[in-house]
Amino acid sequence: MAVYKVVEDGDEVLRERAREVPRITANIIKLLDNMRDTMYAYKGVGLAAPQIGVSKRVIVVDAGEGLVELINPVITGAEGEVTDVEGCLSIPGLVGDVKRAAAVMVKGLNRAGQETEIRAEGFAARVFQHEIDHLEGILFTDKAENIRRAKA
Repeated sequence: MAVYKVVEDGDEVLRERAREVPRITANIIKLLDNMRDTMYAYKGVGLAAPQIGVSKRVIVVDAGEGLVELINPVITGAEGEVTDVEGCLSIPGLVGDVKRAAAVMVKGLNRAGQETEIRAEGFAARVFQHEIDHLEGILFTDKAENIRRAKA
C-alpha cells in the first residue's frame, strides 16, 4: 500500500473534530491499509486519520498485542488513573507526562463493519485514549505536564 507523511502540530486538521464515517467503502479499507503501513513505517504504536491529513474517525493501534483497526471509535468506560510519559508522531521531539485512565472499554466498527468492543489496560489503554483524542482535535500537549525534549 502507501506510506503517508505524518502531519505535524500547526496543521489545522489536527485541531478539528474528525468526521464520522457513515459507511465502510473501498476507500475506507484503503485508508486503513495505508494508515497501518504508515504507522509501522514511522515506528508508531497508534495513528489517527487526522495525522495523515484525513478528517475521518478512524484509528489503528498496535501496542504490542497485534493490530487493531477501529472506525468511529468511542470510549464507553474507564477505570483508574495513571500518569506516564507520552510522545506523538505529529509532535516529534517532545514528550510530556499525561494523566489517563488505567483501563478503558472502546467500541467501534472493524473493517467488515462489525461492532467491536475492546478492553484495554496499561499501555494499550493509553494508546487508545491518545488516538481517540486526535479525533476530537486534542493533542497530548494539551493535557501534558512537564513537556520536554525527548531523549535521543
